[in-house]
Amino acid sequence: MKALMLGAFVACLGASVLSVHAADAPDSGTQPHVTTHHRGTFNGKAMRYAVEVAPTHVSSGDSGPSADLVSVSYVAEGIKREQDRPVMFVFNGGPITASVYLHMLGLGPRRLVTPGDVNADIPPAPLADNPSSPLDATDLVFFDPAGTGYSRVATGTSPSAYFSVDADAEQFTQFVQAWLKAHGREASPVYLYGESYGTLRAAAAAQKLSHLKTPVQLSGVFLQGQALNIIEISQRHDNIISYTVSLPTLAALGWFHGKVDHAGKTFQQHLDASRDFAQNVYMPALFKGSNLDPKERDAVAAKLEALTGLPASVFLANDLKVSKVQYRALLFKDQNELLSANDGRYKALITKDDPHPDGSEKVMKAAEAAYAKYAKDELGVQTGYAYRSRAGVENMDLWGWGAKSPFGDWPYMAMIKDAMTLKPQLRVVIGQGYFDTLTTTGATDYAVAQSGWPKDRVRVAYYESGHMAYTVQSSLEQMSRDLHELISPASSATGTTPRAATAP
Repeated sequence: MKALMLGAFVACLGASVLSVHAADAPDSGTQPHVTTHHRGTFNGKAMRYAVEVAPTHVSSGDSGPSADLVSVSYVAEGIKREQDRPVMFVFNGGPITASVYLHMLGLGPRRLVTPGDVNADIPPAPLADNPSSPLDATDLVFFDPAGTGYSRVATGTSPSAYFSVDADAEQFTQFVQAWLKAHGREASPVYLYGESYGTLRAAAAAQKLSHLKTPVQLSGVFLQGQALNIIEISQRHDNIISYTVSLPTLAALGWFHGKVDHAGKTFQQHLDASRDFAQNVYMPALFKGSNLDPKERDAVAAKLEALTGLPASVFLANDLKVSKVQYRALLFKDQNELLSANDGRYKALITKDDPHPDGSEKVMKAAEAAYAKYAKDELGVQTGYAYRSRAGVENMDLWGWGAKSPFGDWPYMAMIKDAMTLKPQLRVVIGQGYFDTLTTTGATDYAVAQSGWPKDRVRVAYYESGHMAYTVQSSLEQMSRDLHELISPASSATGTTPRAATAP
């Protein structure tokens, strides 16, 4: 199987092996340590900012693992009371990938623009300014775990020492503390932005940061493509609630690909109908199983066809249970095409050489190529270190889930609840793409409903895009607004206000 970009869970695809880019050539020289200065305009605010590519050493003591973690930090220049300005730590998922995708496609001040047409090739065009970057409201620190990016474990530490939920979260927690201290920003409001597996890292780290003896001003968490309740997202055959939470995503894809009737309704009305049907009709029907009246079974199958575009006969042949994986394979079965797991708007031709193609893979490849050029030409990175998009986790069994395995239970929502209890200023936003079949909108709704989080401190934002919502321009603009909304009220609650840089 091809590598799952963005570090999406393999289990979401019903597979058991994760192919990765192993360490390429041996590193030579030293890790990059360079600072450059730039100007830009973000959300209408002109500002100057510095970009620092630099290592931060973390260690768990003589008997524990240690690493030199290279991050890319964007810090506003020419401002008053810098210590009051928020800092947002940004990371992708895995396990275990670098932050290159969020960096190059979403939140960085320079960005690779992807075509609106999902069938179009992505030209190797120069990077464009990103006016939707939240850099006007917060400094940005792109975090690459040990073994990814330019980050490496220290001599005497095995890379696998960080291949677990606890070690990964501890590594990040140590990094946050060290970065804040090195930059004199211990008093700054701190925000975490995690994507996919990164949402589990964010939950575990939020709990750890909230229990530190030396307090960190943790003020907000943004969870993009949440995987906190992956037990539902993985969609086991007999787990009937998983079909319920997946239905709105299937309905969204049926609409996008023109497989359902658009007449007399909007996209949102179509999704609302799917949610209502899923909770009030579909779930009770699945619960009845073989006791379901045949006429009712036929009626449910007919409605499922109207919502998703997949024939009722397919649902009837599968006892009304059609998984996300099946749906992606069946919707264009007559054309021998498969929908992308990361972003179901994309489809690709199934071949003998590639039985599991991912049409959205070109986006990730383009981002990796763009970063290589950006780092050299604009950030001045000259090093014998290879930038590794992923670390060597060859299958999910090599990741140490411990008692926190999302495939047995999902304790991650409780971790955030604990952090919210200890940090009354802490607010949470979940960002979710309608066309993401890995982490679905229905699973997000279910997670929030079951979380026990304070309702007035949680928001869910939906985007007309996939797992990487920020690849779509309109979704990126919406996400930028959501990030600003997360930062501003929380910052006010801590007695501070985000400060924009002085115009150049």
